[in-house]
Amino acid sequence: MKIAFTADWLPTFAGAEHVIAEFHALWPSAPLFTSIANHGKLGPLDSMDIRTGPLQRWYRLLRRHQILLPWMPRAVERIDLRGYDLVISSSHAVGKGIIPANGARHVCYCHTPVRYAWEMEKEYLRDFRVPKILLRSVKRELTKLRRWDMTTAKRVDVFIANSRTTQERIRRIYDRDSVVIQPPVGSRFFSAAAPASRPYYLAIGRLVPYKRFDLLIETANRLRLPLRIAGDGHDRRRLRKLAGPTVELLGFVPDSDLPGLYAGARALLLPQFEDAGVVSLEAQASGTPVIAYGKGGALDTIKDGVTGVFFDEQVPDALEDALARFGRIAFDPARLRAHTEKFSSQRFREKMERIVKDTLNGSRSARLRAGTHSGVQARSPAALEHLSGSSEK
Repeated sequence: MKIAFTADWLPTFAGAEHVIAEFHALWPSAPLFTSIANHGKLGPLDSMDIRTGPLQRWYRLLRRHQILLPWMPRAVERIDLRGYDLVISSSHAVGKGIIPANGARHVCYCHTPVRYAWEMEKEYLRDFRVPKILLRSVKRELTKLRRWDMTTAKRVDVFIANSRTTQERIRRIYDRDSVVIQPPVGSRFFSAAAPASRPYYLAIGRLVPYKRFDLLIETANRLRLPLRIAGDGHDRRRLRKLAGPTVELLGFVPDSDLPGLYAGARALLLPQFEDAGVVSLEAQASGTPVIAYGKGGALDTIKDGVTGVFFDEQVPDALEDALARFGRIAFDPARLRAHTEKFSSQRFREKMERIVKDTLNGSRSARLRAGTHSGVQARSPAALEHLSGSSEK
């Protein structure tokens, strides 16, 4: 049996790449096909057999993969997957658009249907400061992407969603059922040493507007909270201007330093709407509770009042109320770690192996196709649960 992986693009090692690293641990000889790769900046993926296409030379010149998006669908479709019995795609954009060989199976781990094509077009156009003169052409390209994306859903035999939020989108947009397997949290976070004191609040992620780190800075300035923000991105300059004396922007933090950073924090602050979000799981595995915006994947992984607290609006007053409530709760690090065990790498690998085995065995449920889009009747998510074991919330 020959297995291949596909991914949208690989400019850095972030949430989606953590999932690919788990695939690699399970099937180390499988190659990874993608549109572009930033070799040497991909952490554990740098040791993989990564194969890029003709867009790679343009990426070396431009250094921005976003510019190449209009050409990526065709580049992905041209990937030669002859000889592979199973393709596992990691997709939040174009990764699932590959064309498997005749008789091959395709399992898609879907981080989300393309957000800027289906859910957040206005936000992305604003955040990436698309000039007005280019808006019409960019919107036209997004319309093409939506049409193409809908077509590629037919090429998937089994959809795996990274959260119930993504599962709902897959059903609504593609008219497909899926099974939920949350992203894995690495074992190194469970062994992070708890410090004697926890002097700061922490936020981690790409510095882009939708992450809402500006909300955290405004609240920290108002309350004079010690806040550390780890990550880099094109919103860095704006956030630095907003930051008061109690806010520290750490920039890029190596993956090896994250367990200690989490463990030393009073709480992780998660102000954004995340589809899943491995960051909150890493914090809880490190014994650190989470103060999160109560939507999206956070609802799957955080127990309100036990491993964290939620706030309902992305405004400073709501976050302040959550911080006050947080201060009245005594969180038990051991209980946080125990809660997070169900999302461990080991559990993730067991579920993935089960799905791959059933898919290759040709089980009826594993070969589900789209309902109205492929002419085969879709089944309820409950019919898929045997593929990954019992649902764990």
